[in-house]
Amino acid sequence: MERIPSGIPGLDELIEGGIPRGFMVALVGEPGTGKTAMSIQFISKGLLEGDKAIYVTTEESRESIITQAKRFGADLKPYIDDGKLVVIDALMGEYGDLWSLKELDIDELISIIIEAKKYLGPGHARLAIDSMSAFWLEKPVMARKYSYQVKRVLSKWGFTILATSQYAVTTQLGFGFGIEHVADGVIRLRKSIVKGVLKRFLVIEKMRQTNHDQRVFEVEIVDGLGARITGPVKASRWDLALPPDVVARIIESGFDKLEYEG
Repeated sequence: MERIPSGIPGLDELIEGGIPRGFMVALVGEPGTGKTAMSIQFISKGLLEGDKAIYVTTEESRESIITQAKRFGADLKPYIDDGKLVVIDALMGEYGDLWSLKELDIDELISIIIEAKKYLGPGHARLAIDSMSAFWLEKPVMARKYSYQVKRVLSKWGFTILATSQYAVTTQLGFGFGIEHVADGVIRLRKSIVKGVLKRFLVIEKMRQTNHDQRVFEVEIVDGLGARITGPVKASRWDLALPPDVVARIIESGFDKLEYEG
């Protein structure tokens, strides 16, 4: 099986060398856990490897993604100018250009991605959709159907896909389950306050045809680099699956399970 590098330092060694080519991987987590950083790194690595790439942004403008990428050491503008990268802006619909999504409609999303792929030309391409959950905010019951629709149609176009999905703290795991059923891989991100400091964590919950690591790892966001995986931590997956208020009470009680190895 061909595996492609994720571009996220510390991740590939946890999944037998990289993401299987042609997979749809879901990156699921709360706001502020590093989903966009990892999506940018995934696309940037592909461009460096000679892949064509498409980035769909639903919660930030095209300019914001380009600016963030520069902070992580990646200049996307030359690739856009050279016809190797398309950034589809699904937030600022008033742009009215070819690569702006007017409505958060799943059929329109698929259609514009296909048009972007035709523009880029044949061969393998990386696709990041950040985020999928924007398309079912008003009807979360459709999450699984929309995720299946994206995977079924776009699998014919030579993509390896990284699709983010988020859930609000108030609803816990309200979003994400639909895409998790459909995705070939699921990487879950969480955050918690540990000893007065914000910490981010990652666990690989699913990666088909892969003997993946099942431990919990810390994630750091670093200027000039982006997200990188460190750790592992001694917290169990169950510890990090607890609601934030429960984790907070555990820490306050002095029974701190989130101690680090090394």
